[in-house]
Amino acid sequence: MIQRDYNGWEQLFLPEFQKKYFCDLKEFLQTEYKTKDILPRAENILRAFDLVSPSEIKVVILGQDPYPTVGHPVGLAFSVTKYVSPLPPSLLNIFNEIKRDIGKLELTDGDLTPWARQGVLLLNTVLTVEAKKPNSHRNHGWEYFTDAAISYIDKLEQPVVFMLWGNNAIEKKRLLTNPSHIVLTTSHPSPLSAYQGFNGCGHFCQANEYLERCGRTPIRW
Repeated sequence: MIQRDYNGWEQLFLPEFQKKYFCDLKEFLQTEYKTKDILPRAENILRAFDLVSPSEIKVVILGQDPYPTVGHPVGLAFSVTKYVSPLPPSLLNIFNEIKRDIGKLELTDGDLTPWARQGVLLLNTVLTVEAKKPNSHRNHGWEYFTDAAISYIDKLEQPVVFMLWGNNAIEKKRLLTNPSHIVLTTSHPSPLSAYQGFNGCGHFCQANEYLERCGRTPIRW
């Protein structure tokens, strides 16, 4: 979990890693990984931060927690490896909304790494989960860490688009006060809730329009 290369996140990571909640969380996870099937692999827990440094962030997509299906979570919210087929239903709904909203989808598989390479931070409110048990690692400390991450990003000077999907993500809106950013909220893309707002939300066009207005390169979704 503790990265050797912080990729520019030292000001966030170093203080948080020393706090009691994080030490307790780390101890909890060490036991969980030894005794249960926990996702993603431990070395991928903070992968979203590995791929996007603070200065590169254009968009933050915030979901709930990793897919609870073995072989699916890769440390990037909503992403899977290019070999996963069929796609998880939430990701399929995301792709369908992009096609409806933008008119085309640049990706050819479920690996969202190309988004991260363009400055999209793919984050969940909770970064680990027990296999087959959604939300099983809720209220064990991750919320404090992701609160700190969102607050840190909110202080960045460059314009950032925040997409908060689902109630757990929308709860973080209280942390976002920087007028340089835009905050978009809707239901989670899961089939259980996508019909409550995600389908037809238009977040991808809105994000690119905002980035272009601010002089930033839009995302190739």
